[in-house]
Amino acid sequence: MDVTAAAKHGFTVNLSILFGELPLLERPAAAAAAGFTAAELWWPFGTEHSPSRAELDALRKAFSDAGVRLTGLNFLDDLSQGVRGTVSVPSEKERFRANVPVAAELAASLGATALNALYGNRVEGVEPAEQDALALENLVIAARAAHEIGAILLVEALNKAESPDYPLVSAAAAVEVVDRVNAATGLGNAKFLCDLYHLAKNGEDLAAVIDTYADRIGHVQIADNPGRNEPGTGELDFEDLFARLSAAGYSGSIGLEYRPSTGVSADSFGWLPRELRAAR
Repeated sequence: MDVTAAAKHGFTVNLSILFGELPLLERPAAAAAAGFTAAELWWPFGTEHSPSRAELDALRKAFSDAGVRLTGLNFLDDLSQGVRGTVSVPSEKERFRANVPVAAELAASLGATALNALYGNRVEGVEPAEQDALALENLVIAARAAHEIGAILLVEALNKAESPDYPLVSAAAAVEVVDRVNAATGLGNAKFLCDLYHLAKNGEDLAAVIDTYADRIGHVQIADNPGRNEPGTGELDFEDLFARLSAAGYSGSIGLEYRPSTGVSADSFGWLPRELRAAR
């Protein structure tokens, strides 16, 4: 596979899914040993929205000791419980809002310039309009917090097969929320997280998504489909996709958010020459 079209982007490795066979605090060093200089994380403290200073400091030290920069971080997502974010969930309103400054401070301290706010699942017995109104309120708060640290706010579409209760299951749905947030804040820092795996699993035309929404894309994440493993294990043409992203004007990093097919993360990077792994 020729991935030289992505050379201008650089790559960031998601340490919540890659190197998951290791304890969290050992993953930044493992990423560095594999040639990566940047990483991203889902919310790394489970359902704890406000971890202790010692926990936060330990994570900071793991990144700084490894010489790896954190480039992206999720706000409280509760993924460890099978949940898909907390932004639109009424029962999580206070926890999410308490988490915003904690996540923003952690991101800023490690150089992250993107914060991802997963929308949250539909809740039985709650009107979708009520959830959407709450989501907009919370995303406005999150966008302002991101702006204060010089970061963008990301809104992501997931795939319906794996997240049947998540309402943003198309690029258009996610971008609609992005536009709503930007209209409310006037900051323009809400962006679309273009996860090519989720979009492919939803059956979207990836080339059309890139061409249509290039000006709204704030970050790109990848995994092959089917399987959510490393490129080359499925059907996606990453050579073409990387070239299309470049041609469309996307110059940001590409996040590796896949599960290694063999279960050993260090063995899953053969498709990506070592000299291309460092962030740009």
